[in-house]
Amino acid sequence: MRTVTFRFASLAIALFCASAAHAQTAAQTKTLSTVRVHGQADAALTVDGIEQARARLDQRAGATGLVDGERYRDRRVSTLTDALGFATGVFVQPRFGAEEARLAIRGSGLQRTFHGRGLELLQDGSPLNLADGGFDFQAVEPLSARYIQVYRGANALEFGAATLGGAIDFVSPTGYDAAPLALRVETGDFGYRRGQVAVAGVSGRTDAYLSLSGLRQDGYREHAEQENYRLFANAGYRFSDSLDGRIYFTHVDTRSALPGNLTLDESRRDPRLAAPGNLALNQRRDYRLDRIAGKLAWAPSAAGTLTLSAYYADKSLDHPIFQVLRQDSRDYGLDLRWRGESQWLGLRNVLIAGVAFAQGDIDDDRYFNVAGRPGARSNRFDQRARNSKLYAENQTWLSPQWTLSLGAQALRSQRRSRDLFIVGGRDESFDADYSGISPKLGLRYLIDEHAQVYANLSRSLEPPSFGELSGGPGVTPVDKQRADSGELGLRLNRDGLSLDVALYRARVKGELLSLSDGNGNPLGTVNAGRTLHQGIEFGLGWKFARDFTLSANYLYNDFRFDGDRVYGNNDLAGVPPQQLRAELRWQPDERLYIAPSVEWTPQAYYIDHANTFKAPGYTIAGLRVGGKLASQWSWFADARNLGDKRWVASTNVIADARGVDGRNFLPGDGRAVYFGVEWRRQ
Repeated sequence: MRTVTFRFASLAIALFCASAAHAQTAAQTKTLSTVRVHGQADAALTVDGIEQARARLDQRAGATGLVDGERYRDRRVSTLTDALGFATGVFVQPRFGAEEARLAIRGSGLQRTFHGRGLELLQDGSPLNLADGGFDFQAVEPLSARYIQVYRGANALEFGAATLGGAIDFVSPTGYDAAPLALRVETGDFGYRRGQVAVAGVSGRTDAYLSLSGLRQDGYREHAEQENYRLFANAGYRFSDSLDGRIYFTHVDTRSALPGNLTLDESRRDPRLAAPGNLALNQRRDYRLDRIAGKLAWAPSAAGTLTLSAYYADKSLDHPIFQVLRQDSRDYGLDLRWRGESQWLGLRNVLIAGVAFAQGDIDDDRYFNVAGRPGARSNRFDQRARNSKLYAENQTWLSPQWTLSLGAQALRSQRRSRDLFIVGGRDESFDADYSGISPKLGLRYLIDEHAQVYANLSRSLEPPSFGELSGGPGVTPVDKQRADSGELGLRLNRDGLSLDVALYRARVKGELLSLSDGNGNPLGTVNAGRTLHQGIEFGLGWKFARDFTLSANYLYNDFRFDGDRVYGNNDLAGVPPQQLRAELRWQPDERLYIAPSVEWTPQAYYIDHANTFKAPGYTIAGLRVGGKLASQWSWFADARNLGDKRWVASTNVIADARGVDGRNFLPGDGRAVYFGVEWRRQ
């Protein structure tokens, strides 16, 4: 009842804000025009304009990228794959054609095909991760991002992040850079329906943006229905030329049926099936999130800005799987960050330094699953995660061409769990503390204003999340995961050619993996010995012959054990050695574009660390057409998997399949066509 009431309240708020913004826009036409002429860079201290963000990312001595939110609005936008599929270095594959995915950079969080880890997920620079390090894909709405910043590896120190994979930051539109009113509708196969209404406006020193979106689909597979509603809003106030504040509000309400995994044989015979156990237990993932965040930015001079960020998130999860998980969590955090530019010994210098704190409390209640409903209680935990960070990074321009970067993060994390329902006399309570320092050294050389090369060395440190911790009498919780990484890269943007290439190598100690002993008996999630992650990230954008644009994202992944006692030098399971996404777009004018595409995984890859069973490679083709109908209208038709191939989108990652075809495979969607139309008031 509470969820339904909140949904209608959110809709009422959205309609009220839409009416107010529309009336305000009409009443303040002259004022609005004056403010827009004021200049994008000066519109808000708390948010960078897209060109300002692009320039800042290009100055980093490491692998970064920016995804313009306008670039993926000309297709179906339902999953993170739709938004990040062409982001250099990002591996993302959806589960069940749904919001949850395997999201990884450089093999981060390989163990997870759900409830991600190994990356810092951010909204406008504030963490979306829970305090224990895990994150929920449902917390993100790609249609409510003006642009997405991708920091690969140890290049997100400006946010205090020091994980193996890096960070992805979804930056919201504001009243300054969004259309006053936008309406969008998508429809297509498998009962797919999606819509968005967004309003924005500026009045004097105040601006605001609000988006309300909803999705409903039956899904390609049996027992794959989804329904979600998302409200994203932010408002800013310019107190003075040197003081700026912004507040953010998020409400997410999603319901997802889980069709589960199939055997490889079932995936080939009838990929639309649901796993029998998922049907019998009515497995689902129903999720609600309410989050409020705020930023206050003070620029005492033109050379420096001090930013204070804070957030509070309240999450509720009802998750019938093999048991019924009911979790209520409350997370909050603070971050104080300084960014200043100065001259040291006549050299340009940029210093970023900050301190951050986060805490999360979880009431984790578990029940026996009786056809999707909670039966008798099976366990209950009271859990707390706490993180304290101190971070700094300094960039010094040794000359107009050479830039030296030095930085480090100091981290202390605590994980505490209290067993409130002791079964069989076994108390599973535990306390674990983790700490360490993650340094970084980087160098960047500017070949000319259009090309640069960079190199860096870094260390990352990741404490385990509660999903990976185990406790009990005489049992020590798993240790932190550490990695020493190096990368060498090239960025080029010249004469219609954009190139982003990086080579990386990471030696990981204590990687959090689900392993087995020498007899094949499962050990659960433990720290592996030494593992190696290395590969190539290649992104291409090439406009040629005036009307043609070629886009590509290629990954070469070499992830393996390094002299392990049980697994030797076996491949790490779960990610194919190669993947290519490519699209050729022909657009003679803005009224029409035609864009064929291909997704290609040429090699089979292991689903188990023992390397006894493989998932097959695949090639699927797509085609998009669309364009502008008038100055305010645009449309698209998005056809996917044109050959109706039966393919495996993702898999479980297990210790040892023993060469047997088990239920470890997640079939990709069959042939489908989606249509969309969008109207924006200019």
